[in-house]
Amino acid sequence: MGRRNLAMKQHDVKCERTLNGNTFYVRPFPAFVAANISGDLSSLIVPVFASIAPQISGAAGVTNILDMDSTAAAPLIANGLSSVNGEKIEALLKKLLVKHKNVSVMPAGEKDAQWLTEDLANELFCGEAQDMFILAFDVIKVNFSGFFTRLGSRFGNVIDTLTRKD
Repeated sequence: MGRRNLAMKQHDVKCERTLNGNTFYVRPFPAFVAANISGDLSSLIVPVFASIAPQISGAAGVTNILDMDSTAAAPLIANGLSSVNGEKIEALLKKLLVKHKNVSVMPAGEKDAQWLTEDLANELFCGEAQDMFILAFDVIKVNFSGFFTRLGSRFGNVIDTLTRKD
């Protein structure tokens, strides 16, 4: 069999976000990486969403958390994560943002983008940890847009509240 000429979806920028003058470019994960991270999301994020579901369902015009603007959703998620082990949050953020080279950044004042590394993230997000959650939410939106809808049957009312389409 000959090789198929496939477009490399994982190399296409799907989201561009500017935070504190730094422009971030988010690409999709490879399929197996996304599958691995979906397990982490299930174990960490679903309990968090259970705690913030009432706030989300009360937000005007929001029928799905992934429809929310990242800037609005990140503080809710960060607040919900306050009951989760910090090492697990750190590990998830590293997987989402730096480990798999799916995020690049053009730092303020620079002309070239570079891969977001742990050292660079430490520099860019120092004193601005909330921005890290905003960027992580963008990565989740790019890679797991159907994730919460598909969890509905498994987690019942929590996910129904988060993904309800009116």
